[in-house]
Amino acid sequence: MQALPPGSTIGILGAGQLGRMLAVAAAQLGLKCRVYSDVPGPASDVAVSTTIAPYTDLQAIAAFATETDVVTYEFENVPVEAVAAVARVRPVRPGIKALEVAQDRLHEKRFIASLGLPLPAFAAVEGPDDFAAALATVGAPSILKTRRLGYDGKGQSRLQSAGDMAAAFDAIGRAPATLEALVPFKYEVSVLLVRGLDGETRFYDIPQNHHEGGILRTSTVPSALPVKHQELARDIAGRLAAALDYVGVIGVEMFYVGDGAQPLLLNEFAPRVHNSGHWTMDACAVGQFENHIRAVAGWPLGGTERHSDCRMTNLIGEDVAAWAKLAAEPGAALHLYGKNQARPGRKMGHVNRLTPLSKGP
Repeated sequence: MQALPPGSTIGILGAGQLGRMLAVAAAQLGLKCRVYSDVPGPASDVAVSTTIAPYTDLQAIAAFATETDVVTYEFENVPVEAVAAVARVRPVRPGIKALEVAQDRLHEKRFIASLGLPLPAFAAVEGPDDFAAALATVGAPSILKTRRLGYDGKGQSRLQSAGDMAAAFDAIGRAPATLEALVPFKYEVSVLLVRGLDGETRFYDIPQNHHEGGILRTSTVPSALPVKHQELARDIAGRLAAALDYVGVIGVEMFYVGDGAQPLLLNEFAPRVHNSGHWTMDACAVGQFENHIRAVAGWPLGGTERHSDCRMTNLIGEDVAAWAKLAAEPGAALHLYGKNQARPGRKMGHVNRLTPLSKGP
């Protein structure tokens, strides 16, 4: 397929801040974006138009698709049936396969394992009858996670001992879950890559991530990850993206456990632009949002090289009240999402603090 020319329209499923930043990046390339969402969101402020309708309204979403040239999504919980309805009208990039895998943690874990990629021990938990077998496989301490709809620490409960299993299952609403080993990692990293229609793959530098309360607080480049393990991390992520026949930006989260037989364990992946890649907006010539748009539109991929070191800090809840001070801070690039109400745990924006380029480890 030829690249979509400037003036073409990209549909975005979802109206959140990721959709907002995708629409801004598209506008800089002379492309237009239309948004479809079941609820209003900050992406609507910068899109050409927004359709508000349920994702279950397949007629409405198919009509939306006719007004676009290609469609992408900004979050991984868009119903597969809705994306299938779009795909019957226009190309969807990334495709349905990445959604099907990412939406169910058990499916995701089994898919990763089938590729021979390293990940923590896990077991399925459908109900109390599975407790004993899951604990025998995974042990404790461990963490119980709902198979669907968990994010930013939601839908999770930790077990310190086997005796905590019943209470943990109650804490997640007795939903189908996976029990996963609690990894004694040194730190967390993520691989951000962009893959084009022709399979060309480019990698951004690997950030080191710090979470608080299950929510990403900072991503820093360069990370402390040794060069030999950076190569391994890129190989793991690249193999995953190829197996998904992926098009666009994908974020692959990993635990770094140090030297050994398995220095890196794959935690999960997000089939979309990723919070830990927000630093690329200011520290690279072509950031993750522009590169995602380039990929889904069939354009040549942009360079992913870093020209500055960066520490990205999420502005969560009332952190955003310091906007004036942050806007005046030398070396800081402020990005606000246009959300009207600051609530605890809600991502309101982020700030990228740039410093001169260093070589890293």
